[in-house]
Amino acid sequence: MLNIRSKLTYQFMALATAILLIFSVGVYFFSRLYLEKRFYKRLQERAITTTTLLFDLNAADTTVMKLVNISDRELLTDESIAVYNERLKKVVFSANQENSLTAEVFIPLLQGNPPTIYKRFNQYQIIGVKVKNGNDTNWVFVSAIDTNGNDALEDLRKILLVMILIGILLLGISGWFFADKALAPMSGIIRQVNQIFPDNIENRVEHPNRSDEIGLLVATFNQLLDRTEEALVMQKMFIANVSHELKNPLTKIYSQIEVTLLQKRSVEDYEQDLRSLQEDTRTLIQLTNTLLNLANTVVSPDSIQKMPIRVDELLWDAKKQLKKWHEHYHIQLNFNDFPDNEELLIVEGSEASLKIVFMNLIDNACKFSESNSATVNFKALTSHIVIEVFNKGTVIPEADLPYIFRPFYRSNATAKATQGHGVGLAIVSQILRLHQGEISVTSMKEGTTFKVVLPNQLSSGE
Repeated sequence: MLNIRSKLTYQFMALATAILLIFSVGVYFFSRLYLEKRFYKRLQERAITTTTLLFDLNAADTTVMKLVNISDRELLTDESIAVYNERLKKVVFSANQENSLTAEVFIPLLQGNPPTIYKRFNQYQIIGVKVKNGNDTNWVFVSAIDTNGNDALEDLRKILLVMILIGILLLGISGWFFADKALAPMSGIIRQVNQIFPDNIENRVEHPNRSDEIGLLVATFNQLLDRTEEALVMQKMFIANVSHELKNPLTKIYSQIEVTLLQKRSVEDYEQDLRSLQEDTRTLIQLTNTLLNLANTVVSPDSIQKMPIRVDELLWDAKKQLKKWHEHYHIQLNFNDFPDNEELLIVEGSEASLKIVFMNLIDNACKFSESNSATVNFKALTSHIVIEVFNKGTVIPEADLPYIFRPFYRSNATAKATQGHGVGLAIVSQILRLHQGEISVTSMKEGTTFKVVLPNQLSSGE
């Protein structure tokens, strides 16, 4: 496979060589036309001279050729002059009897009665001039070989061929040089990229001109590095947090088992220890399930099968499920401006995934509310559906808002209020992204509101 430098060189050579060939062919073609036209003009002058000598001066046949040759300083190769009389239907004058092609070639062409005839026959150029002499009509034919013109064209062919070969050689050298100069920044970029490793992923590729194509490529590559760095940081944080979150319940379970086995206990003590182990195991299972949900939405988003879903019904199901698990929760659903067109209530998505979204948001709202209550406002607009989950609880600091959708991130304000793993909102954000939805949060003294926007079925079908 050819590298880019070689390809650019060959393409440059091919293009420039094609232009050079076209130019050379044009020079040769127009030079040939010029020499041919000039030679026809000379033949015409000799035909006129012959006519003057024969008909106006009545010169003898034997002296006509001598006088014609005297009038032209340059003799013509294998010249032949003939005069054909239309009335007599025969040649009345002929010079150079050995070359009788003139009359034989032209006589069949006289039916059209043109004033002048030009023709090439093998190497000969022939001209016929119509001359009126009283009542007679005569044709003067002059033919010859343009030896000088042919020699000049042969020399021109050799010159053009040599110049083309030299041009191709120079094009190859210059093309290789300019391709190397054009691709020189790529070598620098490759060298910089090869020096970037996970331990210095914060480094970026530098390029002086950010507006050219290579500069745009560098900018795109730096954006890729930004995303890669963010992914590595998230991975490190994910591993650290998972290790920490898994370590606590496992250590606690192991410690309780170890303490229990130190000495025999009563049945009541064993039951109390088993209940404690059961609670720790439930916490561990819950953490594992949330991690699996997060992994499924990140690793295999294509596995989510989408179908038409009525969001209002999904909210009722989420409320019913949460009330079943937490009877002390107070959840209020408000359906404002309920539309007449049911299609405005439908979204394309995964029912199970979106149910996780609403259950997580409502559960968080109740969990972080002093009264364990949440208010859900539902609006169906022309192109999208808006769901707002509101609660009155601890204010989330503004500095923490950009990070609350990251895995395992917990604000200090909420971490002290209740237990959790910091994974639920990350799952919510990922699922909404797969459904082309958006989520935002505002937190003030009056309360905290999570706003979800989902495109409805009409908007998705456009």
